[in-house]
Amino acid sequence: MKKYFSEFLGTAMLVVFGCGTASAVSNVITLGYDGTSLYMLTGVLVSLAFGLGLVAVAYAFGHISGAHVNPAVSLAMLLNGRLSLIDFIGYIASQFLGGLAGAGLISLMLGSTENLGANGYEVNSMLVSNLWQSLTVEIILTFIFVLVVLTVTARKENSSNAGAIIGFTLAAVHMVGIPFTGTSVNPARSFGPALLQGGEALEQLWLFIVGPLAGAVLAAMVYMLFNGFPKYFEKAPAAPEKEETDE
Repeated sequence: MKKYFSEFLGTAMLVVFGCGTASAVSNVITLGYDGTSLYMLTGVLVSLAFGLGLVAVAYAFGHISGAHVNPAVSLAMLLNGRLSLIDFIGYIASQFLGGLAGAGLISLMLGSTENLGANGYEVNSMLVSNLWQSLTVEIILTFIFVLVVLTVTARKENSSNAGAIIGFTLAAVHMVGIPFTGTSVNPARSFGPALLQGGEALEQLWLFIVGPLAGAVLAAMVYMLFNGFPKYFEKAPAAPEKEETDE
């Protein structure tokens, strides 16, 4: 249960750090305080908030659960044979609940559920990116992020700095993706804000579940092509033939 609780708490913290920053900056812009300059800095501020937030979570909970705090990462770990099916189910449930809890905390701080840093496309994105553009962006960025996670965490020599590497990778993919979709690469991060905001954010949520999961599957496949497939992919040995005996 410690693993599941750490995934719940870690995901909630990540949402508060990242989505909380996105929501706060957006509300400041809406109020008209130096809107132009803040709009230009939004991508950098939110990217760093997600990246540094993940660094904090990784060092706080990495030794307990691995600090996946992301269903896409957990799916890749399952496919790679590093996570059992039972733990996968527990991790996913904990992460989605954590995403909802984090969004709830942001709404309490703001006193509103109108802008919680939800992802979006078309009129809800800076570049007004269409559905297919947005889906492509989410798949590609999740693929990059999850591939880095799989590679870095596989090597013991990276154990001391894995959290920093992964956190800064998350910041980098956010800098690319924010103008397109706000950047999800994490279904649990998208779930909580969209559920509480409702409306178009909830209607478009499916893309931010499907895209990251598809990217995670691709990352797991590519990683295994380079590093070998886990034992459950190996063909089971044929049963030995019974020797015929004379009656």
